[in-house]
Amino acid sequence: MVGEPTNPAAMGDMIKIGRRGSLNAHIVVEGVQGHVAYPHRADNPVHKLLSVLSALRETPLDNGSDWFEPSSLQITSMDVGNTATNLIPAKAEARLNIRFNDLHTGTGLKGWLETICRQHAPTARVTVRISGESFLTAPGAVTDQLVQAVQTVTGRTPKLDTGGGTSDARFIANYCPVAEFGLVGASIHKVDEHTTLADLETLTTIYKTFLEGVMA
Repeated sequence: MVGEPTNPAAMGDMIKIGRRGSLNAHIVVEGVQGHVAYPHRADNPVHKLLSVLSALRETPLDNGSDWFEPSSLQITSMDVGNTATNLIPAKAEARLNIRFNDLHTGTGLKGWLETICRQHAPTARVTVRISGESFLTAPGAVTDQLVQAVQTVTGRTPKLDTGGGTSDARFIANYCPVAEFGLVGASIHKVDEHTTLADLETLTTIYKTFLEGVMA
């Protein structure tokens, strides 16, 4: 059990039984600097990088799976560091993130990124960091017991879900079944992030009820 703040609005809303994987990539395309009036004397890396990014974005990675929404590729930065209006830059770079479901692996997506880059910018450098693979704890006896504990204490039937960012559960999933249930996350990562004493007491009771159930 991981105590992530899984509930969007009220205690008992949601249990996480899986998470998407996360991949970050940094793409650097080198060119030849020159004056915009003499493009034949230069090699514009921005044009090549745009071709790479367009190719990455034009085809969806998948349509989702039984428990996961479609994988998402988001370009988070594109920079050339160019302060002149009449200069073709020598280098262009971009950063992106892929949140991927159980139809992919980080290694497979890394290979796909490198292939697209070679097609549109053969000399591009691609640096990939995989911060977590996707995982799923299929619904079963243990998740049923957790749902029952939440229902008993709150009167709500929690939704089983796999959305959101990564969590520490990814470090446990390869060793045993793992689920996430915690506080309400409405104020998460805000300046005034907070919870209530009542929710803390409710969560404690849910954990106690769940543990008594699985150990019975």
